[in-house]
Amino acid sequence: QVHLVESGGGSVESGGSLTLSCTISGPTYTRASREFYMGWFRQPPGTEREGVAQREAIAVIERDATTIYDDSVKGRFFISRDEDMVILKMNSLKPEDTAMYYCAADRRGIPTGRGPPFPAHWGQGTQVTVSV
Repeated sequence: QVHLVESGGGSVESGGSLTLSCTISGPTYTRASREFYMGWFRQPPGTEREGVAQREAIAVIERDATTIYDDSVKGRFFISRDEDMVILKMNSLKPEDTAMYYCAADRRGIPTGRGPPFPAHWGQGTQVTVSV
């Protein structure tokens, strides 16, 4: 079992920055193995009932530290990994970035975009709101 806990969400004006953090823990997680692909997803407001199907992977860091970004955030968002934490630095935020942001982990890989396969492990989510 792997536990993911996000923090760092909040409200910011357009053009501002926020940093999200995701802490990884659990009895089946070992830091040395770096066995998990990690990703940040976001889900637009009003789609909560549709569950994971409406979550879009916007940034992924692979086991070898390769980073992959969705076109919508490329050049503005940056994902990194430090020990037991995965960080998403978000710059030049826009109102359309408003969403619930989720950290996710999977041993098999995480494709960017929306749709299956979905990661096996999820955090509880943290809200990001960007005002005009």
